[in-house]
Amino acid sequence: MISETKQKEYLYQELTNSCNAITVGEPDLIANLANICALIKESFNFFWVGFYMVKKDELILGPFQGPVACTRIQRGKGVCGTAWQTKKSILVPDVHQFEGHIACSSESQSEMVFPILKNGEVVMVLDIDSDKLNDFDQKDMDGFQAVCNVIESIL
Repeated sequence: MISETKQKEYLYQELTNSCNAITVGEPDLIANLANICALIKESFNFFWVGFYMVKKDELILGPFQGPVACTRIQRGKGVCGTAWQTKKSILVPDVHQFEGHIACSSESQSEMVFPILKNGEVVMVLDIDSDKLNDFDQKDMDGFQAVCNVIESIL
């Protein structure tokens, strides 16, 4: 029997390999991001997976999979805006405990957000929400950081 830790490591390696495979030779960023969202949603069945793109002084909704989402987020606001401002990934076991959390959906319970950088500046964030409390751990953070590294390599 494979341990949960080993199983997660395998799943994330497969996800990273798949992200590499679907982006090779495709120059269109939006097409690549849309396929990466679909791949993540299909692989893990998270509640919501998507990108917010930095445009001027806001994060604007980009490709996503899941229910209708907030369209614009200000720098420093909510989990996504905080990750943008600090340039740091954020794991939130319970979104109701995150001061200033923006509730795009009342069903969201836990969240991970990853800033994606180009030339040292955040150009977008990857936002992943679960409808379960404490649904993510450090293995998830590490696994999705590898996915973000793939995304950064195609920018």
